[in-house]
Amino acid sequence: MSLTPALRDATFRWIADDPSAAAREELQGVLARAMGGDAAAVEELADRMAGPLTFGTAGLRGPVRAGTNGMNVATVVRTTAGLASWLGTSGLVFVGRDARHGSEEFANAAAEVMAATGFDVRMLPGPLPTPVLAFLVRKHGAVAGIQITASHNPPADNGYKLYLAGGSQIVPPSDGEIEKAIEAVPAAVSVPRSATYSVVTDAEIDAYLERVSSLPSGNSRSLKIALTPMHGVGGAFAVEALRRTGFTDVYVVRSQAVPDPDFPTVAFPNPEEPGASDELLSLAESVNADLAIALDPDADRCALGVKDGSSWRMLRGDETGVLLGSLVLSTTESTDPLVATTIVSSSLLKSIAAAHGARYAETLTGFKWLARAGEGLVFAYEEALGNCVDPAFVADKDGISAAVVAADLAAGLKASGRTLLDALDQLALDHGLHLTDQVSLRYTDLSLIGATMARLRSSPPADFASEDLLPGADVLRWTADGVRVIVRPSGTEPKLKAYLEVVEPVTDGLESARAAGKARLAELRERVTELVSWTAR
Repeated sequence: MSLTPALRDATFRWIADDPSAAAREELQGVLARAMGGDAAAVEELADRMAGPLTFGTAGLRGPVRAGTNGMNVATVVRTTAGLASWLGTSGLVFVGRDARHGSEEFANAAAEVMAATGFDVRMLPGPLPTPVLAFLVRKHGAVAGIQITASHNPPADNGYKLYLAGGSQIVPPSDGEIEKAIEAVPAAVSVPRSATYSVVTDAEIDAYLERVSSLPSGNSRSLKIALTPMHGVGGAFAVEALRRTGFTDVYVVRSQAVPDPDFPTVAFPNPEEPGASDELLSLAESVNADLAIALDPDADRCALGVKDGSSWRMLRGDETGVLLGSLVLSTTESTDPLVATTIVSSSLLKSIAAAHGARYAETLTGFKWLARAGEGLVFAYEEALGNCVDPAFVADKDGISAAVVAADLAAGLKASGRTLLDALDQLALDHGLHLTDQVSLRYTDLSLIGATMARLRSSPPADFASEDLLPGADVLRWTADGVRVIVRPSGTEPKLKAYLEVVEPVTDGLESARAAGKARLAELRERVTELVSWTAR
């Protein structure tokens, strides 16, 4: 691969337009190696200049590096200038950040651009959980909120998450309109910036904690909790939220307690990933905890761990979701409640909602859709460990409030001699045993994801009913008796995902149903893995 004049010239222009001296030097180094004939440098340069980051499922995300296809000051400045132009009016804007590489610099740049444009900009005082920003946008009627975060992505990444009025994430056509406005922004180096923003007060942050501490419906507080923020920003915040609620017997994984952008103890800082919660479960065992809680790095996701027999395990996102959803439906004061989940989540919530006389909705994946599921929404969840237990105040997933409500549920069950697993068993007896699993394949060649989806669409398995799910969505659904498979590309990672569900009637006892369901699920997983792994023939 040789350096083309077009790539060389585009790189020179980006370097000239970049306001960061460090980024200019970084990209100049790659360009110099490429001009010297280094084939690897040419390939790297082509990747860095492959085109601007675009708004996906959760905003902009990409590696922290110089170039058009990276998270850097120039990208943040141009994105924010485009946003300001699209908003077209003054108003209140909140800016927050996590503790990843570059987050402080990027947040400052975003705040300065919005302030120079005439917006009333308020910066959160340091790295804080993403739900705090979503709460403030909604509470104060802000026109927008910008959170610099890449959530649970690998350490090299960062991102730009955007909330609009009402505190929900952006959806089409707003994302496309903002991207067009970004295209019209002149060179980042020429975009005005002003440090005339203010800092959010402690009282405003405290309002979030006070709201969270009001959520529990039970009175039992005898519960020993093991917790990890997974090197992210949620540790001290979660402990304080639990303390205000009355849960003071909390143990934090020491090696993961302090924010660290390198995430040294986990391969991927995502509670869904195998091994990510090992240190948490080890702590839970050593202190004889009643409940284990894992937050992802920006604390918008919450995973629960329980003792199952003689060992500990993490609950699946669907298990946590139906437990919290059932609790919310049992305690809500709404006369016409709505609960929602996504097309890839378990169908169990639908049955639970019907038993409570509640409305039920399914949406595309992502909380930008779930938050808009309909009027009267009291609870929403997605199987990827996202739970919204208080949509009237945080119109997004919130790991802190989910942790508090989960602790409330576990404490109430403990007081009656039961556990979260007992509660799941009761749901199975009432609604049938719903077992879920996932096949997730990571790709380095992204073109193979589209090719695989095209092949599966043109040649579906003959013994399943196959359909394209929802107009315009790249999602396939296969169904058979008591079996459902959803296949889709990931919106945040280079993965193809298949979501499996088996529903087993409980007619001859729960253990018999569980054995039969597990066998069916294992067989389904093996077959689907073979189907989606066949990428080219």
